[in-house]
Amino acid sequence: MALGLKKAGFKSLLAFDKDEAAISTYNQEIGEEGKVLDARTLTGEGILREIKLKRGELDLFAGGPPCQGFSLQRRRGYESDERNDLVGDYFRLVAEMLPRAFLLENVVMLGKMRGQKYISNGFGMLTKMGYKISQGIVNCADYGLAQTRKRFIAVGLRSEDYFQFPQKTYAEGNYRTVRDVLKGLPDCPEDFSAHPKIPNHIRCRITQKNLEMISYVPQGGGWKDIPPDLWLDCMKKWQGASGGWPDVYGRLRWDSQCPTITAGFDSFSRGRYAHPKYNRAITPREAARLQSFPDTFHFRGTRHDVRLQIGNAVPPRLAEVFGEAIKLALEGKAISNSDPILRPTFEFYKPRLVQNELWVEADAA
Repeated sequence: MALGLKKAGFKSLLAFDKDEAAISTYNQEIGEEGKVLDARTLTGEGILREIKLKRGELDLFAGGPPCQGFSLQRRRGYESDERNDLVGDYFRLVAEMLPRAFLLENVVMLGKMRGQKYISNGFGMLTKMGYKISQGIVNCADYGLAQTRKRFIAVGLRSEDYFQFPQKTYAEGNYRTVRDVLKGLPDCPEDFSAHPKIPNHIRCRITQKNLEMISYVPQGGGWKDIPPDLWLDCMKKWQGASGGWPDVYGRLRWDSQCPTITAGFDSFSRGRYAHPKYNRAITPREAARLQSFPDTFHFRGTRHDVRLQIGNAVPPRLAEVFGEAIKLALEGKAISNSDPILRPTFEFYKPRLVQNELWVEADAA
């Protein structure tokens, strides 16, 4: 997010995360203002003291609280996941610092039933403090990524006007493709060593059986294309009514888009992450390209650290687009051709709009 916001013209005063490897990458690739801190122990007063600003002077507070507790991939136990409370800490810090604008990015499910309690409480509090809040679900492919990553985004302005979501720059039918993004990138070394010139371009080791299995999967195909005599026990169960997960053991297509990049992207057994041409999963560098990171951006840490940083990242291009729109809003300039579909209404399970500290019903359009 910081990389995109900086490109949009914002100056980062402080960046914090509990993950030491992520902060190491940040400080070596973006700026020296990254600190290993736990949001649960921070106060708005402490942050403002650190950046030498008074309450109400900060232009933008941006963040993406950990979202695994709300993820659709988690079917049980999300109600008790303590990471969900970090969304509340995000809203608490906004209230304590009172920035002119805030930007929140998270998984789609935060804007639906699973996140209703957190969002309604947080938005209700901030609305009473004078924020006009716009929120919606965006598809990253609409803004130039070759990835159909959908995310919940909310922007609050301490102003008289609601934030207008930026116009989509691409539409289904002319989305950028995997080929558009990966073209020109050479194959990685076959001996599992790091590429001598391209950072993080290294292949994941694969068993001989998985290598044989992946060889049968065509572009756009999946586990059903693997000969039954090679199927795993779980695949034999999937053959029934459930059908299993169609993307598992899947291969990308050159002329299509990648599904959401997750921290498991370097294993084709975890999703549609097999390279369109080579019998291997995509490398961290290829995943980073699909997330819109430049090739010069070097992720630090272990293989696990790097996967997390890439899979959990807000795509820089998406952050840049929204950063540019927020910057215009803070300057009092209207956004031309703003997206008319995303409206400044709360779309909970029963969509409602907060006005003058009262809950007023809004239509679901």
